Amino acid sequence: MAGRIEARLAELGIILPTPAAPVANYVPFVVSGALVVVSGQVPMREGVVAYTGKLGGTVSQDIGQQAAQLCLVNVLAQLQAALGDLDRVKRVVRLGGFIACTPEFTAHAAVMNGASDLAVAVFGDAGRHARSTIGVPSLPMDAAVEVEGMFEFA
Repeated sequence: MAGRIEARLAELGIILPTPAAPVANYVPFVVSGALVVVSGQVPMREGVVAYTGKLGGTVSQDIGQQAAQLCLVNVLAQLQAALGDLDRVKRVVRLGGFIACTPEFTAHAAVMNGASDLAVAVFGDAGRHARSTIGVPSLPMDAAVEVEGMFEFA
């Protein structure tokens, strides 16, 4: 029988991918006490970065939101690998977003809402979280967005 979160993902039409292997010298997640910290995930789909470029340049705000959402899907895949069952998540504690953008771009928060809105859609009130969103000049593999997360579990 599918768990509550697995069923919610299915309702949203989301299938979690196989978690991506790290591309440098880090681990995909760390479990400490009742927290899981998931390393930054880029908008990878089937082994390829699906959204590249800079917001305010070649990437629109709407596409940036889609990229942030895909990043969170990849964060959830890592979280499932860490916990074995997403029903163990008690709370999304924090999300961090990095938005590759031009110096003039200022809608970082709106882009990151792609990830935040999905967290709430998946986990309900337990998905409401603290957040930082930062504009950066570039990201690994020319990704448009990167998202990291911290989760409390039982």
